[in-house]
Amino acid sequence: MDLNSKSKRPTNQPFYKPPENKATSSQIISEARTSLRSLGTKRPFTPRDEQRHLFPSSTNRNPESRPPSSFSLNSRHFEGPDSRPVSGTRLSPLDYPLSQAPPKPSAADLENILPPKPPASDPNRPIQGRRGSNARHRVHTQQSVDSAPVKDGAASPSGFGSLTDVSAGGELMPGDQPVQRAHSGPKERTPILSPEEGGFGDGKELSRRMSASISSPPTSAGSRGNREGTDSRVSSGGSRRSSAGQTRTGSAGRRDTNDNEEFFTQQVAPLLDQIAAINKKKDSDQLSVLAGDLYSLLEDNNCLGKHFRQRSSVLKVIFRLLDVEDTRLLLKLARLILAMKVTGNNLLQVCKLVFKIARNEKNDALFLEENILNMLLDTIRSTDHVSCCEALIYCVGAVKFLTGNADILKRLARLDCVKVFATLMHNINKTNKENGKIGDQFGHILVQLAAALRNLADTSSGRDRFIAYNVVEGLAQLMESYPGDSDLMLYISRIFSKVTLHTDCCNALAEMHGCYKSFVNLLKRHLKKDDLVVRLCFVLGNLTAKNEQARQRLYQEKEGMDTLLAVLKTYDELDAQGKDTSSVTSSVEEPESKDDINKVEDVLIKVIRVLANLSISEDVGPFVAANEQFMSCLLGIIERKDVGESEELILNCVATVNNLSYYTTKQSSLVQQHIAIAESLLKLVLTNNMEGMLEAARVFGNLTRHKPVRDFLSKQKVDEIMVTLLDSGNREMVFIACGVLINFMVDEENRSLLKRENGIAK
Repeated sequence: MDLNSKSKRPTNQPFYKPPENKATSSQIISEARTSLRSLGTKRPFTPRDEQRHLFPSSTNRNPESRPPSSFSLNSRHFEGPDSRPVSGTRLSPLDYPLSQAPPKPSAADLENILPPKPPASDPNRPIQGRRGSNARHRVHTQQSVDSAPVKDGAASPSGFGSLTDVSAGGELMPGDQPVQRAHSGPKERTPILSPEEGGFGDGKELSRRMSASISSPPTSAGSRGNREGTDSRVSSGGSRRSSAGQTRTGSAGRRDTNDNEEFFTQQVAPLLDQIAAINKKKDSDQLSVLAGDLYSLLEDNNCLGKHFRQRSSVLKVIFRLLDVEDTRLLLKLARLILAMKVTGNNLLQVCKLVFKIARNEKNDALFLEENILNMLLDTIRSTDHVSCCEALIYCVGAVKFLTGNADILKRLARLDCVKVFATLMHNINKTNKENGKIGDQFGHILVQLAAALRNLADTSSGRDRFIAYNVVEGLAQLMESYPGDSDLMLYISRIFSKVTLHTDCCNALAEMHGCYKSFVNLLKRHLKKDDLVVRLCFVLGNLTAKNEQARQRLYQEKEGMDTLLAVLKTYDELDAQGKDTSSVTSSVEEPESKDDINKVEDVLIKVIRVLANLSISEDVGPFVAANEQFMSCLLGIIERKDVGESEELILNCVATVNNLSYYTTKQSSLVQQHIAIAESLLKLVLTNNMEGMLEAARVFGNLTRHKPVRDFLSKQKVDEIMVTLLDSGNREMVFIACGVLINFMVDEENRSLLKRENGIAK
């Protein structure tokens, strides 16, 4: 009665519910698949650069084509167009000493100076010409006025005497009106003044004035001797466009100019005189204070930038101080120069100056003072990467150095430095795409940029900003564009090795279809460069560990599997020959600890992890398991290496074999190699390494499904070892040992062992 009641199904349980305490077939398969797992490994060690260089010490760049890291710099390098007023053409030097008066021009010389008479033309037809011809026409008109016959007591309505009609070739008759040129303007209609009234008077006075104008040197910007000042004197009543780009008319423009000049004369000029009077070598502290005061004064009055009319006068004084050795003063002066929005050579030189200061780690604290970091980021943001490429190399390089300081790194993160760099990177990618070719000089900028982003990726908000500003996508595009730039690829691989540890960044990269082709291409191209290969394989391991789509895309990529196997074979041969990294590549990296890092082994660990993760996929796994070359390499490593010396490598190899042993298809090479695998793993069962024994037992759990393997392992007394492992305090080990013994008990001749070794009680 009791037996019948126990066999009945409870009345409240549906008929389709599986019976309790009994595994279904689907549960058995699911449990077997739990043995397939992705492998984990530590991120490749990146040493800290002891010295700050523009490019890594392992660079393959041609020294002749790359910008220098060391250079001389002083005040003479800063004399450029930013410190002079704008001029049309450069005059030839005079052939007489400046201390002597210039020779007076002869009548023949003066004849040659004056422009020729214009050709005859239709007086009713407007004359098309350049604006610059007005000045020449005015000189010709005045000459005509001096020589034209004037009717006694008569004057023209415009204030001139009667003029000779040059185009008609005859004189005006009494009562005729003078012909007005269609292009005549205020200059032609201005009456001639006498010498007392400030005019030229006779021809001799005109000759004297022109001679003086030829010999007089160009005036400085401080005295408004530029084209804007000349235009304002010639046509004071007309409209005038200011340097800021806004049109000012009439008295409003003059009032603005007067206020500007008054501010410079009363406040800026005395401060500049005070700075110029100080001994720059002895009183650098006082100069630092004055430089700060000058910056604050200009900033408070909105006079920083190109729109400030006396900008060149300020820059001249600053440039003269750049021979000092005081680093704090130099940085304050550099801040002033950058704030003045210099361009061309001066921008390049000031970026070199900041780069030189940032290169010394002892100067890092100076960059936390005032707003120099803001100024550097603003310079990067506003500088054109095409026309000012070299300046950006040094400016971004300086920021790269500063990201090595933890305090500065936090400040840069708060200033959204990631956005500034992301914008620059996207602009370079866009320019390359529009031009249809890759700018090699841009690669120098990108190396500095990627090195800085590598450090910014460690900040608390860095990963979120990488996603928000599409940094991962931009870097993946650079991998496709610059595969031959090993320096840039190394820094990008370092960034990816950090950010792909997180699921969001990992998914963002995995969704980019072109990245798998780039990874495969880079592995083929830089096969012997271990520091790059190990990181590329680590990133691929992260992608394939978390994303099923990534596993399928990598396997389906053309030459993807062949390239991974080529990496495995190449470094397996190097390891078998006992070669280390120094014989593989010229990279110079310090070890993580006192114990040397075997970089060849590190590459093997990372590439085996990628292949193990590929085998997790139900669609890809059988094809990976059927590759005899792959299995031979794994078994060779297991037999050759010692688990005590190369624990991670051996455990990864055995775990990969476990994944592959799950697939028992007819095409699988494991059908022919089951015995060889079991024989290779025997040494791990007999070792004292618990992790090694656990991984080997997992493989035996799959292999003992086959009769030949059970017979072989029974002769090697593996079944007795499994009974002994039932006493292990490791729950995982007991669980796996039970599974192996269950497979052994399928054979009747093996069942007596369980009784004999007290296995039933255990």
